[in-house]
Amino acid sequence: MRRVVRGFWGPRVETVEELAQRWELTLHQVARLLGDTATGPGWAWRRVRASGADDAPLAPGREPLAEVLGEARTADDWSDRVGTGLRLIAVPEAGVRVKISGLGGGTPEFLLQSVVMAVEAPDDAEVPEGELLAVLARVWEPDFGDVSDDDLLDALEDEAGHTVGDPVVGRYGYLSPARAALVPAGIGAGRQELPGGGVLLALGGTAEVVAAYAALHASGALHPLPRPLDRAVL
Repeated sequence: MRRVVRGFWGPRVETVEELAQRWELTLHQVARLLGDTATGPGWAWRRVRASGADDAPLAPGREPLAEVLGEARTADDWSDRVGTGLRLIAVPEAGVRVKISGLGGGTPEFLLQSVVMAVEAPDDAEVPEGELLAVLARVWEPDFGDVSDDDLLDALEDEAGHTVGDPVVGRYGYLSPARAALVPAGIGAGRQELPGGGVLLALGGTAEVVAAYAALHASGALHPLPRPLDRAVL
């Protein structure tokens, strides 16, 4: 089964060093939650190159991350409008694959910045989806985030009128402080307050998620950021 954990936000200028710190924390916490240490032999992160060249190993630690991010900013097609991207993959054990891609530090006017993690694991594997989303929320401080899959996103589009690119929630949802303040009472099976005032919601299966999405959208908690983008969060 393929699970996708995502976080999105608007323009937020950041240095290479700031982005490297966020990436280092993310990789360490993801490895910890999925059952190993970030420096263990099973967690050999590899960089996925956009050019189509072979994947390249990435040494652990903040300095190698800063070096890779710095190289991205010297590429001919880099723009501070778009931000600085990085794509990584790890295969810590048979049947498990973790991919993380991120784009941050820029000042886009229309397309949100993001971090997206895909975890491929056997259907019966215990994957701590809510905790993984909480990691992305704490580290990247997004405007909103979700845990979903293709079938759930299709249901939200077909049954709830969700538009791709707009704020969304899944089996779990994260909402930044201003959005959290608009959440109606009784939404979800669980609610966890996170540092900084954001909230992590446990929403259940497809029917429950569709109903929660409709209620959150009606309350204003899922209204999109204004375009052109002028802030990181609502």
